[in-house]
Amino acid sequence: MPEIILANQKCEACEGGVPPLTKQEIDDLWPQLAEGWNLSDDQKMITREFDFDDFAGALKFVNKVGSLAEEEGHHPNIYLTWGKAVIKLTTHAIDGLSVNDFVMAVKTDKLY
Repeated sequence: MPEIILANQKCEACEGGVPPLTKQEIDDLWPQLAEGWNLSDDQKMITREFDFDDFAGALKFVNKVGSLAEEEGHHPNIYLTWGKAVIKLTTHAIDGLSVNDFVMAVKTDKLY
């Protein structure tokens, strides 16, 4: 895979028909993520928990992530509770990870 600078990318529509990223491709993209992201054991999802001082801060962040998701056309699973937001990224159409998930992760990190 040629080097991809994730922060410069835009999510591209994925309707299936392509394989999920391989372990090597995930390893190649991983260094561009901020600390705190976790890879699921089955390598189908990346997740990060973001901490805040209160509910309002977490809600403000979640709203920013929601706007970003709409702009990118790639929608994470978002969980909100007092002082915490959890972002889970996967590409459902391929039942695994795509470059889009990593693009969203990098751009989500910039909102924090």
